Parts: sequence; C-alpha cells; structure tokens
Amino acid sequence: MPRFGRRTDPPPETDAAGRRSGGGPTIVAEFGDGPLEGRSVEVEAVEGRPPKTVDVDAPDGGACRYCLAEWTQSGASAAYTFLYRV
Repeated sequence: MPRFGRRTDPPPETDAAGRRSGGGPTIVAEFGDGPLEGRSVEVEAVEGRPPKTVDVDAPDGGACRYCLAEWTQSGASAAYTFLYRV
C-alpha cells in the first residue's frame, strides 16, 4: 500500500470561474454600477466574509471585475462597485 492513500471521492464540482460549488456559505454580490449594474450573483464567502473582488461573466462573453464598495458590510449580501473588464 502506498504511503499516501488515493482519493476515492470525486473531485468537487467547479463553476466557470474555477470556484467550488456547494462548498460553503455564500453571499449575494450586488452590483451598483458598471456593465452589470442592478444585477446580483451568489458568491462563496471567504472566511465568513464577502470576497474583496469578484470576477463575473459579462453578457458579451467577456468578464468584469468588481470590488467591495465598502469594507464594512453585514448581512447576507454585499455591495460591489465596477473596477474594469478582465
């Protein structure tokens, strides 16, 4: 038997951005400006907090990077502001 065992469970599923799906708690990212203004997506929390930045697929096939609008936020959603296209 090898020193390190083989993984027997299937690898976790990932979304288009390579993030694990169904992994942990999520937060709703609400976009206040930019190409995705007024929309929202569910993102995985990082250590119980909203991620500092999120990359989101744009309708034109590209992607947009958003960052937290304010560092101090609470609740199940967080406001994000547009940075640039990725």
